[in-house]
Formats: sequence, C-alpha cells, structure tokens
Amino acid sequence: MSAIITHNNYGKSGVRLLKIKRDTPVHEIKEMTVNIQLEGDFETVHTEGDNRKVLPTDTMKNTVYALAKENPVRSSEEFGVYLAKYFIDNNKQVSGVSIEIEEKLWQRIMTKDPGSKKLIPHDHSFVSSGEERNTAKIRVTGKGVSVESGITGLLVLKTTESGFENYIKDKYTTLKETSDRVFSTSITAVWSYANQEVNYLKVCAEIRQIILETFAAHHSLSVQQTLFETGRNVIEKLTEVKEISLSMPNKHYLLFNLEQFGMKNNNEIFIPTDEPFGLIEATITRSK
Repeated sequence: MSAIITHNNYGKSGVRLLKIKRDTPVHEIKEMTVNIQLEGDFETVHTEGDNRKVLPTDTMKNTVYALAKENPVRSSEEFGVYLAKYFIDNNKQVSGVSIEIEEKLWQRIMTKDPGSKKLIPHDHSFVSSGEERNTAKIRVTGKGVSVESGITGLLVLKTTESGFENYIKDKYTTLKETSDRVFSTSITAVWSYANQEVNYLKVCAEIRQIILETFAAHHSLSVQQTLFETGRNVIEKLTEVKEISLSMPNKHYLLFNLEQFGMKNNNEIFIPTDEPFGLIEATITRSK
C-alpha cells in the first residue's frame, strides 16, 4: 500500500490592504484582508521537494498590492475576480484559485459646514463602523467564475415585539415563556447570485437594508421565524439573488431580579450575556 495526494492547495492569508483613491478632493478608502489559495499541479513539490512549479506566497502578497494599484477596487468582489484571474492566467500549473476578502467598513465623519452650519460628510476623515464587515468569496477555474458575497457582524437589538412561547418543556427546562423580550443578534448573511452580471455594491446595500427593515418591523415569535422572514424578503425583492444563508446567534439579555430589593422590574433592567448562546441558521433559496 502506498500513499498518494488526493487534494492539495496552498496560498497566502491575512494580506491586509488599505487603498486611498485621491483622484478628487473627496477621497475614497477601501480596507480589506485578502486570503488566497491556489490549486493545481503541485504534487512534485510534496513528493520530491521540487519547487519549480511553486509561486512563493510572498509573491502572492506583493501581487495583491500591485494589482490594487492598477485596479479601481470598486468592490471586493470585482477586485477578487481580477486577482484570481491574474493568478490563473499567469501560472499554467494553476487550475483553480480561491479568494476570500473581508472588508472593514468606514463611514465619513459628519462635520458642520462653516457657511450653513449643517452637518455634511467630511472629504477625507472617517469613523469605523465597528465589527461589521463585508465579505466576498471568489473562485475561478477553467470552468468559469463564481462569486458569493456577505455581511458579518451586523449587530442589531430591539426592545420589544419579540417573544418565545409554547416550546417543548421537559424535566430540565427552566426557561420561562415570554411574549415581550429583548431580541439582539449579530447577523451573518452570505448569498450567491443568479448570474454574475450584477452591481455588487448595490445588491449588498439593498440586502443590508432589507435585513434591517425586516428586523425592525417583524413581530418575532422566534429567532427562526425572523430569520426566515428576512431571507424570504431578500429572495422575493431581489431577482439578482439566487440563495441566501443567514446565521443569527441569540445575544441573550437576562432580566435582573430586582424583587430581592423590593423593586419591580418592568422589562427595564437586564444583564447582557455572551455565552452560552443559541445559534440559529438556515438557507433560503428561490423555489423552482
């Protein structure tokens, strides 16, 4: 019996990049972290230590910066496709390229206009959007291009119009039913496209808005119900989207017992908790 390689890939991860567009007085910025993986004819480097077909991972890192200079970097998806095609077109031993990009989000700082005193967006100063990120996964092979986009770390909270009742109760159940609770979650959404002829930035902005509007307006009987309603709204409103997967960890806020101090807690004082937490996930697709 002999050992064989059935699959292999290698690449560079954690390539951090900030691009500033200075072609007008109003600057634009893109900050992202890029992960690259190559697949192909690399068996001999494993079996014989023959490096002649190996593109160094340091070269991959440098390529990210060089291509970011010559590419407009309008979106993570477009830049990821551009980067992947470069690697596959310039390395005949490469049969597939996978690119993952996480984009840190920045918003313009609002400052007072000296003339009108109104708040206006500053030309070149920004404030962080917290832990929220845009994500993109690109795969390029000889068969074509596939793109998935996403949002992660979208932290939301509502103070009412959420409950959880009529669930299974057994001898270990201590959770009390409630028709009015705090509902908070850090949403992750990943979606694929019906085709690649889309405006990625536009679709991402529209999906984010649908997620926020659904969360705010939906009277939630469970996290599962809100998750499905969110996915259904995306699928029904955006023909560009083929499928969306949603993850909603339940960020629990526990009612603090004020009765021990002779006080009544009218859903006002809560203890935020991080762990353990419920994790609800589902994929919603367009019915045929």
